[in-house]
Amino acid sequence: MLKIDAKKTFGTSVRAWRNRLGISQEKLAERAQLHPTYISSVECGARNVSLENIERLARALEISVSALFPQPERAVKTNGTKDLVDILLVEDNVDDVAMTLRAFKKARFTNRIHVVNNGADALDYFFCRGDYAHRSMENRPQVILLDLNLPKVSGLEVLRRIKADRRTRTIPVVILTISENDYDIDECRRLGADNYIIKPVDFQNLTRATPRLNLDWALVKPAEAKSHNVSA
Repeated sequence: MLKIDAKKTFGTSVRAWRNRLGISQEKLAERAQLHPTYISSVECGARNVSLENIERLARALEISVSALFPQPERAVKTNGTKDLVDILLVEDNVDDVAMTLRAFKKARFTNRIHVVNNGADALDYFFCRGDYAHRSMENRPQVILLDLNLPKVSGLEVLRRIKADRRTRTIPVVILTISENDYDIDECRRLGADNYIIKPVDFQNLTRATPRLNLDWALVKPAEAKSHNVSA
């Protein structure tokens, strides 16, 4: 059973994933073979949820069970003075999100990463609207990883609007694409994209792309080797 705080966090996560799919509580209940009032109480954080029903909800939302339990973001200072590089990942494919996060982990980047799953939410994030109205434009992401094939608003349109606004045009944008389509890449460059990565994102292509951005990345320092005293 989930504790009270965990129930609220879990409920918020279920609601967020449902909204990303654009389905109602009734539709989610139908997919998960659960009662609509059960879904409502889960999303309100008022219901203990069994492992079986957690698995049902994950399948209905087309995500892994672990995706329903978001990890807290970690803030890391770089050299004690430089600001943390904040990365916005705009990607609708859950598997691609997981692979990208693994690539960051393997590259030993510990920067705070926020994920949005469609172009409309990305624009709301940038311009502090809707669910992100509480944000300040001053706390903008310092690099954007942007998928081209997004629901609601395309990646190209998101890129166009970012680069057309003086408040966001200087944010570096790395395009995530499935192929080196000349038209797509040329159009992204024309609109102001800084670089691109062919998906899936892995350690090699991530580390090839990021040095060109000239950013201050927060890195995990390797563990210091232990010294051993050797007796003669």
